[in-house]
Amino acid sequence: MRRERSGLGPDWHVGGELAARYAAGTAAESDAWSLEKHVEACGACAAVVSSAVRAGPETGPLLASIRAAVLERAVQEPRESVVARAYAGDPEAHESAASPAYADTATAARTGAAPGTGTGPGIGTSTGAGTTGVPPRLSRAARVVWAAGPALRGAWLVALVVVALGAVALSYGAGLGASVRPLLLVTAPVLPLAGVALSYGLHADPLYEIATSTPAGGLRLLLTRAAAVLAVSVPALTLAGAVLPVATGGPGAAAWLLPGLALTLAALALGSFVGGRRGAAAVAAAWLAFVVAPAAAGGPAGAALMAGASPYFAGPAVQSGWAGGAVACALLLAARRRSFDHLETP
Repeated sequence: MRRERSGLGPDWHVGGELAARYAAGTAAESDAWSLEKHVEACGACAAVVSSAVRAGPETGPLLASIRAAVLERAVQEPRESVVARAYAGDPEAHESAASPAYADTATAARTGAAPGTGTGPGIGTSTGAGTTGVPPRLSRAARVVWAAGPALRGAWLVALVVVALGAVALSYGAGLGASVRPLLLVTAPVLPLAGVALSYGLHADPLYEIATSTPAGGLRLLLTRAAAVLAVSVPALTLAGAVLPVATGGPGAAAWLLPGLALTLAALALGSFVGGRRGAAAVAAAWLAFVVAPAAAGGPAGAALMAGASPYFAGPAVQSGWAGGAVACALLLAARRRSFDHLETP
């Protein structure tokens, strides 16, 4: 039995009336979001919605014209240029010229069949490399990297590697020894913060508007990308700190983890009010003003910096305070989760 309203239990499915209203653009926003989320995992309901959209008086002809234009454009690509590149020694051209996907697309345009099916209009599937010519495993890996956000594909990742390797090089290569550990200790919590700021938001992600409009967007996507940033930065910075010479009486290599987590969650929570970039900038400025500056008051490096930084990292009471702050920020973020369903203002 198909129910037309959302939130009525696990047996809820999309009925014809709701699919028709969704195709016509008259479905309530809550029903539309429930439908979009449901069809991600229900192929039968996805087929119902697809049929309703194709049968719509406005959407049907539009989709048909777009499909025809795409297939016509694919066929118009000169096959001769692919063959010429193949003779010139381009291995990718050799694969393209011999790819079943090339012939599959051309056949689809001539016969009206969907690529990968060989029969009739519709939505089909292909085997092997698929219509993109990319092996499925490589496609999944590429999608994971893309979903991880802009930070892991840009300058932030380079900066993280430079900081981690630079700390080790300064300690052992430049002979600075244990004096490098406090520098890494006060720098490490800010790096994940910068990565999160560059992973989501109007000024960071070129696909921000599209991603926010999907059921998987908003806070869910933001937390996924924040987790990806932490999954890269935590091992890299902790390992770098572990191989540095131990400073006498100083915190351990992992002492920055709870402060870093608290700063990241604070930036996310503040970003629900003022935007991700502004929130991260404000938290970073507070860290510099209230932690780095007082810690460096006795001297910019060595034992003096370690003595100034230790009160912010060492001891069960201090770490418990950072943990409590992280929990408080997480609760505020959960309470403000709906704010990420709306676009940021410039």
